[in-house]
Amino acid sequence: MPQTRSPAPFYASCRLCPRLCGADRAGGGRGLCGESAVLRLACASIHRGEEPPLTGGPAGGGSGTIFVSGCNLGCVFCQNRQISRPPARGAPVDAAEFGRICAALQERGAENINIVTGSHAVPAIAGRLRAAKKDGATLPVLWNSSAYELPETLELLDGLVDVFLPDLKTLDAELAFRFFGAPDYPARAAAAVLKMIEPARPVPAVIVRHLVLPGHLASTRGVLRWFAENAAGKALLSLMFQYTPAAFAGPDRYVNKREYETTLGWLEEFGIEDGYCQKLSAGNELPDFEKTNPFPPELAQPVWHWKDGFV
Repeated sequence: MPQTRSPAPFYASCRLCPRLCGADRAGGGRGLCGESAVLRLACASIHRGEEPPLTGGPAGGGSGTIFVSGCNLGCVFCQNRQISRPPARGAPVDAAEFGRICAALQERGAENINIVTGSHAVPAIAGRLRAAKKDGATLPVLWNSSAYELPETLELLDGLVDVFLPDLKTLDAELAFRFFGAPDYPARAAAAVLKMIEPARPVPAVIVRHLVLPGHLASTRGVLRWFAENAAGKALLSLMFQYTPAAFAGPDRYVNKREYETTLGWLEEFGIEDGYCQKLSAGNELPDFEKTNPFPPELAQPVWHWKDGFV
């Protein structure tokens, strides 16, 4: 049954995610995610950069993305570093404000409510989603995450999420330690994805995303093999080539044409046919969450911003 009690107990000696940091977030302490029990959001927008079914296609209304402040994984090359790492940008949002944001996205034609990077705040988000649905929100809900999650925490979302969008970043423990400080990421993420695609779960769709890292094709090959053996026919694959070098750390170049073509060849080798594949691009502009619209105008239209409120 969906969890209905106050989210506060979940944040005391926090064990919500695989970090198991034990922080007293209910008492105002901050976990390794950088956040207390207070739900903070960075922005909400009509976003057109997601997979075609999620945006409604060229003539669709776009995905109603809600970016949550903080993150329990902390990739060294994170493109959303301004809102994922302390001091993360964001403003506290209570249930009433969250409901107004969902309503605004729905009124402006969004195809769905897309919760981005909320793994460290599942109890609060679940409560707000439940309240929003009670107040008339009817859009499908997407859970867009790193997959660094615990199966038991995901159960708090039962009956609330319609589509899971987990990343499967790598199954290489050494790479996971180097880039995320989480050598257990491969095992934890694989278990989370398998939980999402369980036949008994009330979820009609799962899209597993994988971002190809330049210079690390062996990692991608391992992910594709795992997907073919464990998730093909139960989930769709979304292969992404949008890696953008950042000043912080991580690979210092884009994916090249040889890496792109090699990866496409592996899709055929492993018999992966259902899903989506990004085209190779010359690069992407990093979002700036200090701006009312953090993204290029052709990619997103702002609805709510942590500094400006409703736009």
